[in-house]
Amino acid sequence: MSKYSIQQFVSKSKQVDKGQGMFELETERILEVNLNGDVWTKMGSMISYEGTIKFEREGILEHGLGRLMKKAFTGEGSQLMKASGKGKLYVADQGKKITIIDLDGESIYINGNDLLAFEKGLDWDIKLMRRIAGMMAGGLFNVRLEGQGMVAFTSHYEPLTLMVYPGQPIYTDPNATVAWSGNLQPEFVTDIQLKTFFGRGSGESIQMKFSGNGFVVVQPFEEVYYSGE
Repeated sequence: MSKYSIQQFVSKSKQVDKGQGMFELETERILEVNLNGDVWTKMGSMISYEGTIKFEREGILEHGLGRLMKKAFTGEGSQLMKASGKGKLYVADQGKKITIIDLDGESIYINGNDLLAFEKGLDWDIKLMRRIAGMMAGGLFNVRLEGQGMVAFTSHYEPLTLMVYPGQPIYTDPNATVAWSGNLQPEFVTDIQLKTFFGRGSGESIQMKFSGNGFVVVQPFEEVYYSGE
């Protein structure tokens, strides 16, 4: 049999149950959700499903008026879709690499554009970075998740986790920052020298400064956010 035959292709690429729980990495870039109830996913991330699953856009008052007001500032990037029912759901986001974290009472911040899916039982809230919203195209927002359950986020290529220790702050490019531990509160600093080097009004001159004890996840890619205007 030719190594390029249809049988060989199907055998190599077909879906395989790994028995890892509700969230499984079917490939590095496709998340399988073994659904029996509800799950929140990024709007437009569904690529396939089987079973009896119903999809609905996040209700206007689904999470209260406070979050609705925040969503007015954050734009389409924060739009969520609720999948309900029983079956297998496959989600992905522009071929980005997927990371799964199983929270056990911990908390984590994830850039809103990188949040792919999370279990319904997790507590979450949108946090808008108002101080730099006007400095960058589309602004920046993140989502804080806490409790018991799985969350999946995406990154362009392989993510790198940097440890933050007291007295040893970490500086990152906002466009390359994916996530950080829930106990950290980043500051924003401006470096005029870097702005001169790169010649970009909204680029490396703005940095996120993480101080304390925790971690921050970065990607080897500067993501550009659009306001949609």
